Amino acid sequence: MNARVASLLPSATEIVCAVGARDELVGISHECDFPPGLEGLPVLTRARLRGSRSSRGIDAEVRSIIEDALSVYEIELDRLEAAQPDVIVTQDLCDVCAVSLDDVHAAVARLAKKDVRIVNLHPKHLDDIWSDILRVADALGRAEQGVRAIFALRGRTNEIEQRSARAALAERPRVLSVEWMDPVMIGGMWMPELIAMAGANPLVTKPGDHAPTLTREALAALSPDVVLVKPCGFSLERSLEELDVLRASLPWDTWRAVREGRVFIADGNAYFNRPGPRIVESLEILAACAHPDAFPDFRHRHRDTVVRLDANLARHAFDTDSSA
Repeated sequence: MNARVASLLPSATEIVCAVGARDELVGISHECDFPPGLEGLPVLTRARLRGSRSSRGIDAEVRSIIEDALSVYEIELDRLEAAQPDVIVTQDLCDVCAVSLDDVHAAVARLAKKDVRIVNLHPKHLDDIWSDILRVADALGRAEQGVRAIFALRGRTNEIEQRSARAALAERPRVLSVEWMDPVMIGGMWMPELIAMAGANPLVTKPGDHAPTLTREALAALSPDVVLVKPCGFSLERSLEELDVLRASLPWDTWRAVREGRVFIADGNAYFNRPGPRIVESLEILAACAHPDAFPDFRHRHRDTVVRLDANLARHAFDTDSSA
């Protein structure tokens, strides 16, 4: 008999679907929006945030909630009870990304159904993402589908890495990935690995690092050739609402990447920050930012989710000439 699955974070939902268990989902988080067709499933979580529209305001609100020893997200216990899951997929990597693991255990303890398996994901490196896919597949009795999914995903990443290595013979740019715009946070965890696989050199962080917050003075000491801005949880449209923040928070007038029109804004909600199957699409975007001439196919494929900026903050389509 198929398991009844509750997914409490977007990447887990994508993993569940990738191993062929879409029809076994009985509940999702309030942020689960991919793949299409999830509409109508019970939403099992909600945010405590009051809906600030600025990056600075969201950051301050999140910090305040955490200082009060609260979770940023809550579980809808009545809905979880009604869903009667056999398996709950959650994570304990980041308390501002999904409900806390402690809250999940507390909620499960209050359910009438006692034989609920919790699959906890904790990806810090790219290999951890592959391992998590296999663990979810195994928990759902779909180990073979998990192996097939990993084989396909790794095959694609290997091909991109090989193409990037050839492009890097001409140039290996220094890439800075911006995880949050105000204050400025730098992408860690698997991001340095992806940047290296894309034929570039990551600045500031090493694989497995948590995202550090940098002052404007610290940023001024850097000299990136490429800047990729992909705020966690922000769609491309949401990020574009705060373009003026970049001029204030980054050393905009001194960076080579700005002068040469090699600053990119990407959909950080769909890509990069979801440790699941679409991490491969994230690598495609990175490769096209680092080596645009070598990856016209990826620039065209992702033209709706990435925008290039020039020094005047004017927007340019991803699949047009990258010269400023």
